[in-house]
Amino acid sequence: MSTSAIATTIDGNALAARLRTDVARRAEALKIHGVTPGLAVVLVGDNQASQVYVRNKVKACSDAGLHSVLEKYDATMTEAELLARVDALNNDPAIHGILVQLPLPAHIDANKVIEAIAPAKDVDGFHVASAGALMVGQPGFWPCTPYGCMKMLESIGYDLRGKHAVVIGRSNIVGKPMALMLLQKNATVTICHSATPDLKAMTLQADVIVAAVGKRNVLTADMVKPGAVVMDVGMNRTPEGKLCGDVDFEGVQKVAGFITPVPGGVGPMTITMLLVNTLEAAERDAASRA
Repeated sequence: MSTSAIATTIDGNALAARLRTDVARRAEALKIHGVTPGLAVVLVGDNQASQVYVRNKVKACSDAGLHSVLEKYDATMTEAELLARVDALNNDPAIHGILVQLPLPAHIDANKVIEAIAPAKDVDGFHVASAGALMVGQPGFWPCTPYGCMKMLESIGYDLRGKHAVVIGRSNIVGKPMALMLLQKNATVTICHSATPDLKAMTLQADVIVAAVGKRNVLTADMVKPGAVVMDVGMNRTPEGKLCGDVDFEGVQKVAGFITPVPGGVGPMTITMLLVNTLEAAERDAASRA
């Protein structure tokens, strides 16, 4: 049996660093005109993972020369109080992007909170107006994780026209917007999920596979066509506590042409695209006032 070459790893850290340098440059250009891009991050409750994510987002902002505000509230905060804070941030001219960290405590309706964010400040890309803009190909904010995946495909010069892309997962945050972005680039897209009867039959046809279900080893080497591009959006832990994705990296890298690692793949790109969206929100705001 001939041994194939190991897949090329798409380095999310390196690409993120390049994009963040560009964000810093554009932020500096805005500051000359008296505008400092501002992001407000709202955290309700004491979810450990959320605290880590929020800290990373705030640090990334300051590193790129963006102004960031972190608002932390107790889990006892009422829905009405949170909606009032969002409304105040909507009306704050120093804030261009608003991010309410999910999950929220059970007594708060996350959809109601997301819909309360002004679409012009919806840098997470979760508002119905943002989803609609993506659906019809209008300018808006793309959700950060699938947007990061698209940038990674772009970085390897991958032409999606006529390619078959399989997205495993149908969440509003990754799966559905990912499928629409791939479709915009003229890929033929199949969305698979927990009710798909034969996942392997689908993935074996794919030129590009995006695994985004949050389930370890959902994609193994025998499910991948030689040379395929595999993007791992999952974030899981091994029994030993080591961070891993949805893809069996060791096995799949022996078959795929390109693969994203976990950690160091899509993760750093997600925060980077949040910075890009915040910067673009500031640029649009500045243009509208010019």
